[in-house]
Amino acid sequence: MNFEYAERVKRLPPYLFAEMEKIQKEKKAQGIDLISLSIGDPDLPPPDFVVKALAKESSDLKNHNYSFSQGEPVFREAVSIWYKNRFGVDVEHDQVIALLGSKEGLANIARAFVNSGDRVLVPDPAYPVYANGSAILCDGIAVPMPLLENHNFQPDLDTINPDKVRIMFLNYPNNPTAATADKAFLKKAVDFAKDNNIILCYDNAYSEITYDNYQAPSILEIPGADEVAIEFNSLSKTFNMTGDRIAFAVGNKQLVAGLTKIKSQIDSGPPVYTQKVAATALNIYKNRDPPEFLQKNNQILQERRDLLVNTLTKIGYPCKTPKATFYVWVNCRGDSIKFAAKLLDAGVAVTPGVGFGKHGEGYVRVTFTQPKECIQEACNRITNAF
Repeated sequence: MNFEYAERVKRLPPYLFAEMEKIQKEKKAQGIDLISLSIGDPDLPPPDFVVKALAKESSDLKNHNYSFSQGEPVFREAVSIWYKNRFGVDVEHDQVIALLGSKEGLANIARAFVNSGDRVLVPDPAYPVYANGSAILCDGIAVPMPLLENHNFQPDLDTINPDKVRIMFLNYPNNPTAATADKAFLKKAVDFAKDNNIILCYDNAYSEITYDNYQAPSILEIPGADEVAIEFNSLSKTFNMTGDRIAFAVGNKQLVAGLTKIKSQIDSGPPVYTQKVAATALNIYKNRDPPEFLQKNNQILQERRDLLVNTLTKIGYPCKTPKATFYVWVNCRGDSIKFAAKLLDAGVAVTPGVGFGKHGEGYVRVTFTQPKECIQEACNRITNAF
């Protein structure tokens, strides 16, 4: 028998990352010692207080029942307090929803608001969930917004046709370019959304992975943002909890209600014990400054970043030193897949930029989520390869 995919699934582009994983497995099977600088998954462990809280909360049998579609009250209260402490923003509990990772929320928000044929503005290059999970799988039309180096990897909002646009996705600090955005740009984005009745979905998952005293803003700090915006954040990167699948969305009440309505039909929320652990983690913040454990983690990442950037610059591939995320976006001056393949032969895996969209071609994304000694060995291999 032959079962065909739905037409919307057929419209999905090839998923380069799955192919890269396959190639990496083949290289390892061939006995090649491969250092992966391609995956954005922190190698650092969760802080001790998170591990202890997880042991405590998971051992409480009452925490193994269903949660609420919008999330546990204790978790949503913790998110509200975190926004006040971290960004100086007042958030009511009904403006918060718990997510099974921010990726899930970014995909499901379109289910609530995108009709067939609606246009969805997606950055290019970008995390594929915006175009694929949100636009295409909801029968919307993904409209790329080029992120170009000569425009600081920010979309030129003045050139965008807002006709029939339902949603606009933005993501700063950015994956994959590691670019950041100041409040002046965010205000322009909010004004653009308000003027054209567009839902602004702001992916802020890397807000806490920052260096050189930089602090990333929230879109909700911009006056009027709560009229059009919903922000997505996660404990995955901040607390090194990628596998625990706990995140949240915050913002306009109608947008949160729409997302809740969708989630009530397809899941029962994150585990209760995970939400309680997440509440404990968020409550570590007392003000805008990163807590001690995060300062230490970011210092470790910053040392890796500097080692990687210095090596790439020395061998003739100068790149901007990122102020946030754990990515370096490298202009490889050519075919990104061929460049990545050459490094694979040298025992280093990076991600071709074209996998993030048409305008990612000519770049590769290199992560520094490996111990410093692995980064050093990778740098040696990269140097020898060129």
